[in-house]
Amino acid sequence: QVQLVESGGGSVQPGASLKLSCIVSGRTIGDYAMGWFRQAPAKEREFVAAISWGGRRTDYDDSVKGRFTISRDDAKNMVTLEMNSLKPEDTAIYYCAEHKRPTWWSARSEDEYSEWGQGTQVTVSA
Repeated sequence: QVQLVESGGGSVQPGASLKLSCIVSGRTIGDYAMGWFRQAPAKEREFVAAISWGGRRTDYDDSVKGRFTISRDDAKNMVTLEMNSLKPEDTAIYYCAEHKRPTWWSARSEDEYSEWGQGTQVTVSA
């Protein structure tokens, strides 16, 4: 059974930084693209960032480009999302997800991901 567990969320002021981690158990992630999504209150879940298997390709939503960085450590079966210059509009529950097809790259659609974590709350407010 594959499990994804996110951590690192919290409450911070605008301009601060946070680093989210996602540890995967039950399957090695090396052949899978990994993604981060988020869901703000009363909004649909949306794509944030993704990284290809092998880490050669990344993709970011325009709203986070230049502020967030996704990375992976396959030896630790872990994906991280470094978030800098946080804004109130970044407030959401952040979810880690594993792509459903090995060695496949299509980053932005939720439908392409089959395994999800439980989410970690990020709150940005003054």
